[in-house]
Amino acid sequence: MAFDLVQYFAEQIKIQKPQLFSQYSQPEKIVYIDEINALALGRLISLWKQNPQKHYQEVQTSDPLYIQEITRHLTTSPHNQSALNATELETSLTEVLSLQLAELKQLDETGSFGQTGLTELLLGQVEHLSGQAEDWVWSTNQLTELLGSKPIEQEDVSLEETMQEFNKMVHQAQPNLDHHETTNVELPHIPTWSSITAPFVALIILGILYCSYTQLVIA
Repeated sequence: MAFDLVQYFAEQIKIQKPQLFSQYSQPEKIVYIDEINALALGRLISLWKQNPQKHYQEVQTSDPLYIQEITRHLTTSPHNQSALNATELETSLTEVLSLQLAELKQLDETGSFGQTGLTELLLGQVEHLSGQAEDWVWSTNQLTELLGSKPIEQEDVSLEETMQEFNKMVHQAQPNLDHHETTNVELPHIPTWSSITAPFVALIILGILYCSYTQLVIA
């Protein structure tokens, strides 16, 4: 199972974009963040399926025109049923898409995934998106295989709990590393992986989440 980018992006939006939907109540803010997150990520996945090479290159450049093209498509789609007005929807989609592309580029550079690895990671998000939004979202972003799945209630997981879970996964994936080997590894360095497996993806995310969590605590 691919690492859950849906939850990861949602956490990063709250940390990096605290002003997003700040005019709404906390429950409404969470609903809108999840909606925009699913809309944007689902659209990236549906586009990626059509032309992985082209969209892998777009991740490397984060061209504003590319982002604008996606947001305009989602905003003007006849399937769009968002309660947000057109301006709010387009603005929030632009911010979230920019964040998602930046995070994907950072993951790619840190983990040396390449086009094949990032494709596997992104396509694996369909199972994590399943049940996370209403049908109009999947019709709008054209991730039509999720039509019929319904939103499900999920217990909120804190960033600290997520980090602990990643840490557990990493240790399970590396049971034979002794203390001596561990202390000889330079902390800022992350090894290059030859394949994209969930435990190693978790190792990358653990480092990024730790930095975000540290900044959040200091703030």
